[in-house]
Amino acid sequence: MSRIAVMGAGAWGTALALSIDRRGDHQVTLWSHTDAVADGIARNRINSAYLPGIPIPESIAVTSDIPAALSEADVLLSVMPSHHVRESYSLFAPHLREGQILVSATKGVEDQTYLRMSEVIGDTLARFGKRLPLAVLSGPSFAQEVAVGAPTALTVASAGHDVAARIQNDFGSSSLRVYTNEDVIGVELGGALKNVIAIASGIVSGLELGHNSTAALITRGIAEVTRLAVACGGRRETLSGLAGLGDLVLTCTGGLSRNRWVGIELGRGKTLPEILAGLNGKVAEGVRTTFAALGLAEQYGVELPIASQMAAILNGERLPVQAIQELMRRPGRDE
Repeated sequence: MSRIAVMGAGAWGTALALSIDRRGDHQVTLWSHTDAVADGIARNRINSAYLPGIPIPESIAVTSDIPAALSEADVLLSVMPSHHVRESYSLFAPHLREGQILVSATKGVEDQTYLRMSEVIGDTLARFGKRLPLAVLSGPSFAQEVAVGAPTALTVASAGHDVAARIQNDFGSSSLRVYTNEDVIGVELGGALKNVIAIASGIVSGLELGHNSTAALITRGIAEVTRLAVACGGRRETLSGLAGLGDLVLTCTGGLSRNRWVGIELGRGKTLPEILAGLNGKVAEGVRTTFAALGLAEQYGVELPIASQMAAILNGERLPVQAIQELMRRPGRDE
């Protein structure tokens, strides 16, 4: 048995807590950064704010107290929006101890620094003189489907195989199949950058441009994501797997994708502030990641034509139909 603290009670964190608890052989604690969410789950056994309609069993402890969540934990699984990771780990660090394993399931790239989430965590802990084994978890997964036990496959990556194998053993179940990988860079960037392409895919749908356009976008999207990931030190084959192509296809085509929904609404003519207000506190990571990805690409001298057009749309500098025309008019090249 492992004692697992899921730090972040949004839809994805709650779903992972449910999946891990369903095995019946772990002690699971779900932490929320707000008292109201934690109290509501503890009282009603439903996360009405982020994952309504799905019961949360009494076997999952719920708290908003950091020491209570972390003091006895063997594994810390962090599942918060990317822009909260640095602050969250600054709060977690004093309560972390030797022997614990950290797992990041956040998909994003930090603003300004352009660091991946594992780098943000490592940088934050170093300021407290701490260094703990770290893995990253990613792959094609909608929270609602994981929460109800729909068969899902994910990838866990760590520089040390023993760490990835431990998480594979702890998280794997009859409904969640976990593969190991040592390419932390490829897994993280695949999970983060696919959200940018998903917004573009939504725009194609919102403009009603058809299946040909969607297929072309997904294909050129994975080429764009792979180009940057490889430049940063990731492996090309990783981007052909669950954390790359698998996650990209799901997020670009699935009706539960928040990033795709943002794109659909943009394609229909709504403004970004209107769309984000409609998320009711939930996060579409692709909006922030678009600009961070371009900053990272500039550092490595990599061209990202799709992300560049998405940034122009999100900034209100270009209409969606104009962005599509710009992409189609790019000079011809070999595939």
